[in-house]
Amino acid sequence: MAPVTLEHVDKVYAGGVKAVSDLSLQIRDGEFMILVGPSGCGKSTVLRMIAGLEEISQGSIRIGEQLVNDLPPKDRDIAMVFQNYALYPHLTVADNMAFGLRMRQLPADEISRRVAGAARALGLEPYLDRKPAALSGGQRQRVAMGRAIVREPQAFLMDEPLSNLDAKLRVGMRAALADLHERLKVTTVYGTHDQAEAMMLGDRVCVLAGGLLQQAGTPQDLLDHPASLFVAGFIGWPAMNLVTARLIADGGQLAASFGAHRLAIPGPALAARPGLAEYAGREVILGARPPDFDDAFDDARPSGPSRARMPVSVDAVEELGGENHVIFVIDAPPVEHKDIAALLADADEDEAPVPLAAGKSLWTARVSSGSRVRPGDSIEFGLDAGRLHFFDPVSGLAIGRTEPENSA
Repeated sequence: MAPVTLEHVDKVYAGGVKAVSDLSLQIRDGEFMILVGPSGCGKSTVLRMIAGLEEISQGSIRIGEQLVNDLPPKDRDIAMVFQNYALYPHLTVADNMAFGLRMRQLPADEISRRVAGAARALGLEPYLDRKPAALSGGQRQRVAMGRAIVREPQAFLMDEPLSNLDAKLRVGMRAALADLHERLKVTTVYGTHDQAEAMMLGDRVCVLAGGLLQQAGTPQDLLDHPASLFVAGFIGWPAMNLVTARLIADGGQLAASFGAHRLAIPGPALAARPGLAEYAGREVILGARPPDFDDAFDDARPSGPSRARMPVSVDAVEELGGENHVIFVIDAPPVEHKDIAALLADADEDEAPVPLAAGKSLWTARVSSGSRVRPGDSIEFGLDAGRLHFFDPVSGLAIGRTEPENSA
């Protein structure tokens, strides 16, 4: 096991195309670090540079204490798992897992020990004599992981290893990966576009966009303290609700006004956001996460000084079993910003928002499955105003966010 350190790493392709820009990241010994971001954000390039499959254009990469900029892949003591399984179809599971060890001319008893240990850890013992054609997709991916595990490397690199599996298999494989890492404690760098994987698996998550590091932190820190509009919109499901609001100073208190709504910002929340008071009389982008709402029909509705009241008319309710998503319209224009545009450009056609009416925004509240809210209801939401988010309308950066220790 070893830490992996990237310092001011650039990758520039022919024609001046910059895939990664000034990336500095400290991946700790034994840590499970997730690289997440939309297609083309640079995560696969970062993994390939660590592996030595891509030359870096500038900066340095260290595995443990060793500078590996000019070291060939075979000498870096890392193992990589790709999206495609890349198994030898004519070899058995055991032989696929042992192939790299035989090429390194390890003793036969050592090879047998490592293959048996990896097979036991991955539940592959019943399949060791089968060939890949006789395995399911999930079993093939476990063989690919086993081939990496038997090498007993200093670090694992995984590039979208579960993306070829169906949804049910992915859930099971995530749990298996989490359990495997807990037992092996090997430094792991894992690239994915799936935020559910990122939030479940990562000790820390590194959000990339356009080759730039947007934020690195624990999954909870990314949810609670997004550094920018991009991170706020990319992390969390349902996505954060956003609106352009004006901050109004009123008798020593600050309130956010948008559409027909006026939300008082509690004193502790204001004190926790240095510089927010300087935006009094100006526009900001306000964000509210769907779980921070509750409704008047919920018998367990909390109360307190930080609960702002927000009357709305319900347009739709999605009942998802464990929770309900309540959808309503805010009479304020959708936020227009380059970070939001980047998120929309990456969204699948099915995920793209449908415009309801000019100058209005669609918001979502996530409430308990016991809620009795129905479409057409006029209700009063409670909103935890202490958990509101504020962003500068020009830079898109969070206002008053303090950088947590060791975020990168």
